[in-house]
Amino acid sequence: MEERLIRVGITHGDINGIGYEVILKTFLDARMAEMCTPIIYGSSKIAAYHRKTLELPAVNLSIISQAEDAGSNRVNIINCVDEEAKVELTQSTPVAGQASYQALEAAVTDLKRGAIDVLVTAPINKHNIQNAEFHFPGHTEYLEECFGGVGRKALMIMLKDELRIALVTGHIPISQVASKITPEDIVSKLRLFNQSLKQDFGIERPRIAVLSLNPHAGDSGLLGKEEDEIIIPAMQEAEKRGVMSFGPYAADGFFGSGSYDLFDGVLAMYHDQGLVPFKTLAMEDGVNFTAGLSVVRTSPAHGTAYDIAGQNKASEESFRQAVYSALDIFRRRITYREATANPLRKQYFDKGADNEKLDLTKDDAETL
Repeated sequence: MEERLIRVGITHGDINGIGYEVILKTFLDARMAEMCTPIIYGSSKIAAYHRKTLELPAVNLSIISQAEDAGSNRVNIINCVDEEAKVELTQSTPVAGQASYQALEAAVTDLKRGAIDVLVTAPINKHNIQNAEFHFPGHTEYLEECFGGVGRKALMIMLKDELRIALVTGHIPISQVASKITPEDIVSKLRLFNQSLKQDFGIERPRIAVLSLNPHAGDSGLLGKEEDEIIIPAMQEAEKRGVMSFGPYAADGFFGSGSYDLFDGVLAMYHDQGLVPFKTLAMEDGVNFTAGLSVVRTSPAHGTAYDIAGQNKASEESFRQAVYSALDIFRRRITYREATANPLRKQYFDKGADNEKLDLTKDDAETL
């Protein structure tokens, strides 16, 4: 029996930005629809408007009413936004926000019921998407609400090739960062990051670099005490739970010297500490991955880019890499689940009791 292609749900994002441009440019390459089954959640009418405005070659979009009708070797689209939604390129409008939310809600509904396998989101405007149902700083927090549940937290990981940067704090004001850095949160993020590096990236024993909060890693308390009182104790606690972490390193020297190449992942304390160097290194083809959840979601590392919307200047490379990453992570999770489905249980024996034939001592068993 032929293996079914992975069904990739794609939300169109803000209709006044570059979302449709990067989506259409990605799927101009017919090979993309040969490696997965793409399903766009949006509007065929709006897609046609963007294609005409950008003067792009035609992308044959197959309009379907539900994800189950998606065909192979073609780009499918589900109309799920208001038919009268007006495109106003370069502008942030309530209509664009509503269209963003409608597409996201439809895709998440299908993801919950298993009609699609992974989710790739085009950029939204975090301001105009706000409504009674969406009151989150961004995709990450919304998806945590939808798929987190008890004991499940989301972790933002920015990635490009072997560079993977995760964040302790996400979309919060810089004035709140220091008060939000706690040992418990750092331990939690380190464990989430460690698990994701194993199951999503196939790294058996991840090495994680931890960045300091203060300049020069606090300079022995002269520039701040968070390193000694919060970050290092958290790293020590995470080590007891099987996480190999190193640091804390001052962010400027760490990235300036290229030390990130020595590690499988980097844990930054706050948004810009991690994303400024990341986007400097990987703006054109970086990917945002939401780890820690039961589902796979990726997005390009850029935003709506209103300033170039409608000008045919946007590169689709980051979006294409987001699709590739979603497919790779989905497959690795399957492999990881299969490999860990029936692990050998560690058993302890009392020599001379019921296990004389095995002749194993407790010490022997612990080395198995």
